[in-house]
Amino acid sequence: MVESLGIKRIEAIHYYVHDLERSRAFYTKKLDFAEIGQSSKALEEAGKQRSLLFRAGDVNVLVSAPLGEGGRAWRWLKRHPDGVGSIVFEVEDIEKTFRLLDARGGTPMQEIETYEDGGGTLRTFSITTPFGSSTFRFVQRDEAYPRLVPGFEEHETPKGGDNAYGFDHIDHITSNFETMSPALLWMEHVMGFERYWDIEFHTNDVAPDRPEGSGLRSQVMWDPKSGVKFANNEPLRPFFKKSQIYLFAEDQRGDGIQHAALAVNAIQKAVRGLRERGVDFFPTPGVYYDMLPARLEELEIGAIDEDMDELRELQILVDGKGKNSYLLQIFLQDSASTHDEREAGPFFFEIIERKGDKGFGGGNFRALFESIERQQKAEGRI
Repeated sequence: MVESLGIKRIEAIHYYVHDLERSRAFYTKKLDFAEIGQSSKALEEAGKQRSLLFRAGDVNVLVSAPLGEGGRAWRWLKRHPDGVGSIVFEVEDIEKTFRLLDARGGTPMQEIETYEDGGGTLRTFSITTPFGSSTFRFVQRDEAYPRLVPGFEEHETPKGGDNAYGFDHIDHITSNFETMSPALLWMEHVMGFERYWDIEFHTNDVAPDRPEGSGLRSQVMWDPKSGVKFANNEPLRPFFKKSQIYLFAEDQRGDGIQHAALAVNAIQKAVRGLRERGVDFFPTPGVYYDMLPARLEELEIGAIDEDMDELRELQILVDGKGKNSYLLQIFLQDSASTHDEREAGPFFFEIIERKGDKGFGGGNFRALFESIERQQKAEGRI
């Protein structure tokens, strides 16, 4: 068994955008995140970007937009649309994490950097990854360190929302690749992750003679100690270039992070509230719910706590395996559709409530895939 890096959790995602005010409105007014703080003038001058930090529960989203040329946000947006440029992990022992990654062929971008503030210490470094242009950052801080991000000015009282929808933590990250084997090998041999779950399917499985379709092969990797999970997808033949995974790569202009799943404890309340605020989700056809009782029986789940009519109304998906072991999930529209602008990017959020099931909604992959496929057909892309 490979020695653990000592990851404790996914602490944050770092998102690069063209329009910071649009992001502020989306997170605080739509998702009811709190705005925790903003970059200091000194940090903005040094990094040539302006940043805001949003939080709901244990979910932190750091959003940055360029100030002129030369900064990290500017370099990202020269190559890609808006998207997740970095995943931040909190670790137990930064020296150990650095040593293990360096010895396993990881590519640190700098030595460990140390920041001191308020009598506390934060230490951090970043590595490159096979996730397109996205990097991984590792952070260790002691309890006395007063802020999440060095150089940030946190508001005395958080602004914006107060997490009315109960977002708790990041359940998993999903990424798309034109070929995922290099990323899987890197996660196994460099990150020390293990294979957890896999699936492959094609939309023409149920109609082999159809002249088009969209397929994927997916493999989930996880860090057993922390429970951190990464789902990884690649297109599946036939119609390889019609796969939504391939189209993601065209929109992203490379491989990258497709979505982050946010865990909640009351998904129906969350979805109803979000819809009332104008948040859009990928639609699910009524036939999915017509077939749901038979699917639940086939999966041996038995009775579920939720009302079927309400699930149909809210278009929440259900999957699982075994008695009283299931999950509920739904997917927000991607940012490009949400903001009606292609350069807003193909990233989106998933909302998930787990009720005993630790899987990834394999039975729902097809429903999501077909929903995205219908949207891409409506746009004339396939």
